[in-house]
Amino acid sequence: QVYLVESGGGEVQAGGSLTLSCVASTAPGYFFHNYEVAWFRQTREQDRAFVAGICYNGGGTDYDDSVWGRFTISRDNAKNTAYLQMNNLEPEDTALYFCAANLMTMTRSAAQYDIWGQGTQVTVSA
Repeated sequence: QVYLVESGGGEVQAGGSLTLSCVASTAPGYFFHNYEVAWFRQTREQDRAFVAGICYNGGGTDYDDSVWGRFTISRDNAKNTAYLQMNNLEPEDTALYFCAANLMTMTRSAAQYDIWGQGTQVTVSA
């Protein structure tokens, strides 16, 4: 089993920055470096939407157009941790951010991820 815990959310003004962390706890026989990881975000108006994804070895990344050039996803498999560096934040980035993982493929579809954290709230004021 793999469990994910996000942290790093908070309240910032537009133009500010935050770094989210996603720490994985793994049972014996399970290894974080085997998992594809992605960040999603959810608001009252919208179900979980893809933000960014990273391959199991960090060799490939993908970003939604709305965050391209502002957000950077990365991972440190030695620390069982994935990150989302968010710069130049906009009020439209306000959401509950989730980390997700799967063994199969790095995809933009939330339905393809079977492991989720509890989420961390990001609030950006104008």
